[in-house]
Amino acid sequence: MKTLPLAALGLLVLALVVGGCVYQGYNEAITLDESVKQHWAQVENQLQRRYDLIPNLVETVKGVAAQEQKIFLGIAEARKAYFQTQQSGTVAQKAEAANGVEQALSRLLFLQEKYPELKSNESFLKLQDELAGTENRLAVERKRYNDSVETMNVFVRRFPSSLYASIAGVKSAEYFKPPEAAKEAPKVDFSAEPAAKS
Repeated sequence: MKTLPLAALGLLVLALVVGGCVYQGYNEAITLDESVKQHWAQVENQLQRRYDLIPNLVETVKGVAAQEQKIFLGIAEARKAYFQTQQSGTVAQKAEAANGVEQALSRLLFLQEKYPELKSNESFLKLQDELAGTENRLAVERKRYNDSVETMNVFVRRFPSSLYASIAGVKSAEYFKPPEAAKEAPKVDFSAEPAAKS
């Protein structure tokens, strides 16, 4: 008779241990998911700051280098693509649009090599410093985001934590990866276009 209460007690302890593990694993999955979302929000915050600085930088350069309209149009298109992906885009689409803006900006900043008077323009220097600071903060936030994605993706793929992630409805997240084109240095051509023959 005494073995029945011991067996029931053993089952109760086992149920409590399993329940505690599930509870802890579920909470861990939710915490990791929220961490990824929070880090992505910080990436978007820095992308928005860069997006807001661009018009001021472009206007400052336009006054000095009016003939470089192609670069300005490229920046405007990249900025427009970035804005559109913010409305309804995946992490990969947002990353691609952000990298497009980065490439367009590098061409703009390269103009200072052709136009030395930009170097002495106080507005340009201030905006360039702000943009450089934003780019540095953006690089830090991208790394933090990718680190949190790595942590969560490992949790989601390992056993038994994959079970907890499944129960919590947490799935793997996308890394912020630059597209292949972003791995090459931007090509800036300042050669004068040949005059049309009459």
